Amino acid sequence: MKRNPIFTGQWLVTALFLAIGLSAYGCADTASVSEDVAAPLSNLTVTPGGLQPAFFANTTNYAVNTPTSATSVTVTAVPKDNTATVTINGIVTAAGLGRSVALGSPGSTTTILIVVETLNGLETTYTVMVTRLLSSDNNLSTLTVTPGSLAPAFTSSALDYTVNAANTVGQVTVTATKSDKDAVMLIESILITPITIAGGTPSSGPVNIPLTGPGTNTVVKITVTALNSSKKTYQITINRLSGDNSLRELIIIPGTFNRPFEPGVTDYRVDVPIGVFQVTVTATKSDPNAAMSGSVNAGAGIPTGTALIPLGGPGSETPLAITVAATDPNVLPKTYSVIVKRADPSSNANLSALVVTADSLGQPVDLNTPPPYTVNVAINVIQVTVTATLEDTNATLTINGLGTSSGVPSAPITLGPPGSNTDILIIVIAPSGSQKEYLIRVHRDDPGPPPPP
Repeated sequence: MKRNPIFTGQWLVTALFLAIGLSAYGCADTASVSEDVAAPLSNLTVTPGGLQPAFFANTTNYAVNTPTSATSVTVTAVPKDNTATVTINGIVTAAGLGRSVALGSPGSTTTILIVVETLNGLETTYTVMVTRLLSSDNNLSTLTVTPGSLAPAFTSSALDYTVNAANTVGQVTVTATKSDKDAVMLIESILITPITIAGGTPSSGPVNIPLTGPGTNTVVKITVTALNSSKKTYQITINRLSGDNSLRELIIIPGTFNRPFEPGVTDYRVDVPIGVFQVTVTATKSDPNAAMSGSVNAGAGIPTGTALIPLGGPGSETPLAITVAATDPNVLPKTYSVIVKRADPSSNANLSALVVTADSLGQPVDLNTPPPYTVNVAINVIQVTVTATLEDTNATLTINGLGTSSGVPSAPITLGPPGSNTDILIIVIAPSGSQKEYLIRVHRDDPGPPPPP
């Protein structure tokens, strides 16, 4: 015999929460909860699907959502009392044995009654409402564009595609097929009236799509609405190719162009100072969808490319070549040629100052006079140093064959005996390799004749 549910205050709260939980699942059924059902189950499962709410022995009402592809479900019930009898929709079923129950058409709800009866006549009925969901299939099974090919290749899960059309193509043909023929398909593009393909018609058939001008793109959107109203939109961007193979701007830093840049002029020379070891080249395409390669690279869709170019030594010329290929393969690429000329090395082998130091007393040499430069020192001076300063700090110098830094005193130079001349040779080597010699003649005083007896 059935027992009526007795709700205490605590179980009223539990029932309220269960009802709210079922409502969140989109089900209008409420859960029936007894403090202690007469003939409880220890477990209840329905597959495919899942009980809403989760199984609880004292909860007797459940909802289950199954996919549209499911034509039946398997119900498995296990009573707490292993001597109890279980019937599923009126058919006695062994404990733990799955019972298949056929479902109605997509969108329908099937009621399943599980009755548990003990040997002493106690009985409890569990009710499961199984809803077979409407189809959620909003996929395309095929999609083609002619002339042209989709990139990437079509798959039902990929939504965005591109197609390149030649400069001379004024329209393309799009054909789309629904995965579920009962879904609804809508085809839209800027130059056509939207086209609806009703349920029951599997394919759109060929649809002509006019294209906008060369160098522009035309977007086609195909929206598929499933029976459960879920939507999926596929988008095709059709690029009508351009013949633009020019640069819009060319900048080289540091450097000076021999003429202002013009897109139609392809040959240039750029001069840079001798101290520049590298230049930064920035090239911007007139058509961002063109491809740029060579000394500077930028793929389709990237308007500007930048490259750091190392230069050769002073006086060298570094050639650059930047090729722009239009999106239309029928248009020949255009190559811009640039010669970057690094300034020639300096031929400056001059000294800006020359000083001979004896006993801490420096004697500047007048470089405006012709060599040799004569410097007189006292008889008691036995050594001098020479300090030579370069006009071009990139030049090098030697003093009596020994390398010396500009503006730094040389090693001490020993003089000859009193009355003799000591020559000091300074050689300056310019960055260009040219040389210049400076000769200093140091005269040590003569002691003179001895005094008369």
